[in-house]
Amino acid sequence: MHIGDFKETYASDQAVFINATSRFWLGILFALLILFPFVAGDYLLFMANLAGITIIGAVGLNILTGFAGLISLGHAAFIGVGGYTAAILSTRFDLPFLLCLPLSGLMAAFFGIIVGGPSLRLKGLYLCIATLAAQLILEFIFVHWESMTGGIRGMNISPPDIFGYVLDNDFKFYFVTLIMVILCVTFARNLFRTRVGRAFIAIRDRDISAELMGINLLRYKTYAFALSSFLAGISGCLWVNFLKTITPEHFPLLESVRYLAMIIVGGMGSILGSILGAIFMTIVPEVISTILGFLVNIFPTAMSFLFPLQQVIFGLLIVIFLVFEPHGLAEIWRRIKNYFHLWPFEH
Repeated sequence: MHIGDFKETYASDQAVFINATSRFWLGILFALLILFPFVAGDYLLFMANLAGITIIGAVGLNILTGFAGLISLGHAAFIGVGGYTAAILSTRFDLPFLLCLPLSGLMAAFFGIIVGGPSLRLKGLYLCIATLAAQLILEFIFVHWESMTGGIRGMNISPPDIFGYVLDNDFKFYFVTLIMVILCVTFARNLFRTRVGRAFIAIRDRDISAELMGINLLRYKTYAFALSSFLAGISGCLWVNFLKTITPEHFPLLESVRYLAMIIVGGMGSILGSILGAIFMTIVPEVISTILGFLVNIFPTAMSFLFPLQQVIFGLLIVIFLVFEPHGLAEIWRRIKNYFHLWPFEH
């Protein structure tokens, strides 16, 4: 049972790990993540890589929307910018993967700054429409700038390598994804212990009060767009190097909506919520498909109406979840932890 949770300094109140128990369980988690690829099959490794890449993108969006309060419907387009940047740099300029990774993030951050420029005068629904416009414009560029992006056909790239070690299968790529997830999540978690992160939260809670406190709204909103887009670009670079191909179909408006659903389901303003939401939105559709496939094997005539219901069932599941737990999966996890902190006592 957890007893005596007293904070005597500001540093202890902002500490990431409040006690030795949390550090112990985190160590266990890291050990399991390292052992996972040695016991998992190809399909599970593929899903783990996909979930890891999605986590990075979801963390980026939660920085912008969950912590800074700036809604975006163009997140998939920024991921696409990172993906296309990586593909172009690797195929046409023969740059190594480790150099493409930060450059993809910087290119996406550049476009994020351009979109975030009007954020001082726009907020709420108006900012949402502005980011929607950015999504549509970038989609148009992906499709019609054929000399650079390959148009509808897209682009194919060779497997990436790190100092001559070729990442040509899911097992090898898993460790790159795991390292990047750890780095990005650690950065995001510590960001909100800094002046910049606290300014984001102040702007989200009451932007007028934040400005009266001396926070430069334009500067910090631009920072939020840049950091969010940078992580989106990193996610896009990993995406294209993992799949070895990229097309405009990978980054439609529906994908931006899916990322919004991730942080809502996981928990707005929570790094853990970004992780849980990304895993939920990656795994649950596969579980639904597996269940429906099993039912079709039993009732072959049901195929005509069962498979089209996949998206309906998934959407209904999200709605039901949000009605009964609007604070997301992170809140459920918090309540579970609090229960075991006091167990076997109720109060």
